[in-house]
Amino acid sequence: MIFTQNARQPFSAPLESLRTALADLADATNHAGPWHSGAFRTVVESGLLAGFIGSDDGGLGASEAALLSALEGVAAGCLTTALVLTQWASACRIIATGSAELRARMLPALASGQQTTTVGVAQLTTSRRHLAGPALQASALDGTWRLDGTCPWVTGADSSDSLVTGALTAAGEALFFVVPTAAAGLVISPPMRMLALSGSRTASIRFSAVEPAAVIVPHAHTPPRAGGLATTALAIGATRGSVAILDREAKGRPAIGPVAQGFRDEAAALAARLAALANRAESDHEDPSAPADRDGLRTAANGLVVRAAQAALTASKGAGFIAGHPAERAVREAMLFLVWSCPQQVATAMLCELAHLDSPP
Repeated sequence: MIFTQNARQPFSAPLESLRTALADLADATNHAGPWHSGAFRTVVESGLLAGFIGSDDGGLGASEAALLSALEGVAAGCLTTALVLTQWASACRIIATGSAELRARMLPALASGQQTTTVGVAQLTTSRRHLAGPALQASALDGTWRLDGTCPWVTGADSSDSLVTGALTAAGEALFFVVPTAAAGLVISPPMRMLALSGSRTASIRFSAVEPAAVIVPHAHTPPRAGGLATTALAIGATRGSVAILDREAKGRPAIGPVAQGFRDEAAALAARLAALANRAESDHEDPSAPADRDGLRTAANGLVVRAAQAALTASKGAGFIAGHPAERAVREAMLFLVWSCPQQVATAMLCELAHLDSPP
């Protein structure tokens, strides 16, 4: 099993075994997705999924720091699988705020891998917020909810049994809904061909008078926020994947060793900051640090993952420039962090860093 008995941290040996197994499947996952390559089944068999589900709902209830550490390990082996896992986990967390009946019906099956789910809430956080009306609207008619509009970004839309999404009512209230992906009126577009991670089978979904299976009213009125700690954990994990490429190159060229060690040390320092934020959030029962701390860490992780991938490509020379080489894939995948769940403050900081500006103009 991945987690220690009290689920405060992952066991290093099982996590490393999972990372290695996912790395061996990474090429197949990159093309077919983790549901078809065997990567998701490998995650299920490791016992990792149960850590994301509370002990009262059929899981282990691992600590936030333990989950982030596990996500780093998964991302170091296969970023596509890690991305899929974060979306599954986000859906589970929203379901866990629902009714006791909904939790009992869904969470044990999700923890064991018998059912799959994903999330689509970008329309409430970063995507299509400029439109005059909501991208996805919820309407109540005779006590029954109907969903109309578009959910623009859904990872594994055609490979999941259910979708957890968010919509706005006419009064502007944000509600969450659980929708079977086979529901009438729900149309899943073909998966997008992206710069990287096309194996995540990310697609948009159109809703036409779709009846959800369940509604979840948020406990707080604060809308979901982009740029959570899990995104930073994946950037640190992807950095470690690039460091592994540097380590391989250093076997024949000792001069590369200090470069690899420098990136390794920087990643370890960011991982320590990430764990501290997670522990503080759990102990204080408050938002994971001040937003500035979280955004500052995300910005640092973004810069690191891009630089580490570029270093891996440089060390790999021309071979790394050929499609299919791990360094080539690492460079493309690093670009994800510049656009995925990226708060405006982080995006602005990254633009200034790329332009060598101290502050926004």
